[in-house]
Amino acid sequence: MDMKKSPDGGWGWVIVLVSFFTQFLCYGSPIAVGVLYLEWLDAFGEGKGKTAWVGSLASGVGLLASPICSLCVSSFGARPVAIFSGFMVAGGLMLSGFAPNIYFLFFSYGIVVGLGCGLLYTATVTITCQYFDSRRGLALGLISTGSSVGLFIYAALQKLLIEFYGLDGCLLIVGALALNILPCGSLMRPLPTSDCPLPEKTTLESVPDRYSIYNEKEKNPEESINILEKSYGGEDTCRSTLANGDWKQDGLLHQNPTAMAHTKETETYRKKVAEQTYFCKQLAKRKWQLYKNYCGETVALFKNKVFSALFIAIFLFDVGGFPPSLLMEDVARSSNVKEEEFVVPLISIIGIMTAVGKLLLGILADFKRINTLHLYIATLILMGLALCAIPFAKTYVMLAILSGILGFLTGNWSIFPYVTTKTVGIEKLAHAYGILMFFAGLGNSLGPPIVGWFYDWTQTYDIAFFFSGFCVLLGGFILLLASLPPWETRNKQLPKPAPAAFVYKVASNV
Repeated sequence: MDMKKSPDGGWGWVIVLVSFFTQFLCYGSPIAVGVLYLEWLDAFGEGKGKTAWVGSLASGVGLLASPICSLCVSSFGARPVAIFSGFMVAGGLMLSGFAPNIYFLFFSYGIVVGLGCGLLYTATVTITCQYFDSRRGLALGLISTGSSVGLFIYAALQKLLIEFYGLDGCLLIVGALALNILPCGSLMRPLPTSDCPLPEKTTLESVPDRYSIYNEKEKNPEESINILEKSYGGEDTCRSTLANGDWKQDGLLHQNPTAMAHTKETETYRKKVAEQTYFCKQLAKRKWQLYKNYCGETVALFKNKVFSALFIAIFLFDVGGFPPSLLMEDVARSSNVKEEEFVVPLISIIGIMTAVGKLLLGILADFKRINTLHLYIATLILMGLALCAIPFAKTYVMLAILSGILGFLTGNWSIFPYVTTKTVGIEKLAHAYGILMFFAGLGNSLGPPIVGWFYDWTQTYDIAFFFSGFCVLLGGFILLLASLPPWETRNKQLPKPAPAAFVYKVASNV
């Protein structure tokens, strides 16, 4: 049974709508966790570095577990995974409302909510790709803005709920809102399968291992006999004893039909055991070969200097670029900015500008004259400079401007798949993207705690954001150097000057 061709519309637009709301509901609170971060600091009295682990785990666990999330969606389908993940996100948020200490939040908010968000992200992207082919970029762009809009709305919503109902009531209400993921997931109808039976040749090709194993077994009967002899060494000993012992016992054995039937059953059983043993052996060899191929492909990827620089850049980008969305509100409080001056929460500004950045940078990436890799490098360098400017911003207006710039440049996530495709090719995209997302999740998990530890050590965010800006700048310049062609190649590509042609005119005397 094959899936039908992607309709590029129809029920697919319902999939886009429910996927948008799914990402809006599941990522709204974890991305806007900066509002909750201030309340947790006051409620538990822990250091900024330790408290920052809660939000960083919620964002990083989903990326770190992306291979497991992909396996779950492939095995069970997008709809069951989305419904189950909705329970995880809602339950984790509600449990966080009863957290007695910060360590409980590591589990309830960081791991449970984070893993649920990772499963939902994989489910929404997978089902959208199944329903769209020629319009896949547009569909993915629309659903990816759900998290940015969620950041914009949830930042203000959580702040309002905390004022009216307290921190515990806010988490309970946000968890109840997350239950709306369940009806959204129920609408993720899988793409119907075609009713046409597959041709016989395709059916045989779909199970090549079975036939190759038995053909190979028939070609090598000695191996089956050896396995048989090893498995039944004791029985062979008894047989040799009978053969070398009393001839009367052998005659009685042949005269007894019950003993003959038992012998045939034993032989049949031994053959089945030999076949199963050989099958398991071949299956283990095949799995080992797949593992070796995967390791070989991974090594080949890292031999590509641009890919190696890209994984360093994405790790450093997440170490330095993610903390502002979590800590910007605390930066404003540390800079003695009055709450009356907050026209719009800084996290909300980051959220709405991230959505704008995703759309505009995605449009720029479609222009043929623009090098997508160089565009991505430019966003990294500009973001590093903006991070280094945060310690000099002491007013709400300056912090709001920097928040908008950082949010817009964070929208470079929309062009990152394009950059990966240009680097490794479409056939290696899934493998390479999984590796890069793992390191992105690792950077997300480490970035905010490192910045928080810098504050605990120095009692100021200045050195922390200088460090963040340096990390992002370093990643950008490493990627820039790797993308430039080596001097030898550039010299070879220079056109050689054409030899001067001299025309000689011979005058003849007539």
